[in-house]
Amino acid sequence: MADDLDMLRADIEAAMAGAEDLRALDAVRVAALGKSGQVTALLKGLGALPPDERRARGAEVNVLKGEIERALENRRVMLEAFALDARLAAERLDVSLPPRPTPPAGPEAGSIHPISRTMEELIALFGAMGFAVAEGPDIEGDWHNFSALNIPDHHPARQDHDTFYLTAQEGGRRPVLRTHTSPVQIRTMLSQEPPIRVIVPGRTWRADHDATHSPMFHQVEGLVIGRDIHMGHLKGTLVDFLRAFFGIADLPVRFRASYFPFTEPSMEVDIGWSRKTGELGQGGDWLEILGSGMVHPKVLANAGIDPRMWQGFAFGMGIERITMLKHGIPDLRPFYEADLRWLRHYATSPLSPFTLHDAA
Repeated sequence: MADDLDMLRADIEAAMAGAEDLRALDAVRVAALGKSGQVTALLKGLGALPPDERRARGAEVNVLKGEIERALENRRVMLEAFALDARLAAERLDVSLPPRPTPPAGPEAGSIHPISRTMEELIALFGAMGFAVAEGPDIEGDWHNFSALNIPDHHPARQDHDTFYLTAQEGGRRPVLRTHTSPVQIRTMLSQEPPIRVIVPGRTWRADHDATHSPMFHQVEGLVIGRDIHMGHLKGTLVDFLRAFFGIADLPVRFRASYFPFTEPSMEVDIGWSRKTGELGQGGDWLEILGSGMVHPKVLANAGIDPRMWQGFAFGMGIERITMLKHGIPDLRPFYEADLRWLRHYATSPLSPFTLHDAA
């Protein structure tokens, strides 16, 4: 009786070898091992045999079934590899080709993400005021991110529930995904002599996630260091920026006393808006928009600048936040969900870069 199993094995193996794609291979599997398959029929017929023959015959059929299952799996892996190779060959992209001189027309045309657009606006507006752009690493040491900025060890920002830490190396303090772009201010003061006038746009991370917060978000901070810098320079810079950015010439701006470890005195900056309608510049309500202050003397000293000779101001704001306010976007999360419908609605053309004329 083993001869019939050998013949069946040979027939099934030949059918597998002739299967040129996964669909054909699955047909072979069903014909052999399905509910009405050839091997299944042999197993069902064991009940009609005498007990001694049933035991021996059952062992032989089960061996055959196992061999067929392994052969099917091996053939499936081989066919999947062939299919992948064929797809890669058909979809190969020549990266050496020059870019298209113009973007494609229609709904598939590329566009600038609202965050990138806002960064363009920030660089243009502050660039007109004489600010350069400074950049730094996303992974920072404890000193640059906290200690140099006069943030004490017991400050809540240093806790694990607020900040993303990495594994410490060689017994030192743990590196951190920077919680603000302020470390770049320290690096700038350490690397160049005053006077200094920079903005620092970039990614930051904090352990927070809801409709108005994201674990990764973008900030822009500004730093000005000079011999005669005072509060009037800070107020004038921010009032001019906010009115230009939001396109409201008489936008109400208010400065409130606050506390930040790295500035003294410190101020929150509010703009006028209507709580009822959400319209900026209207109504009798105030909306907090950013933080600012005069650079703390300890921060200047930590960065190697003599606070008896130099002073300055700093400010910082969330790029997503001001983008949401400017364009009336109610929820932060769609910024990172890659919904093409949302992007097409809020994005801008790559051929229309921001200019100061747009803010006039």
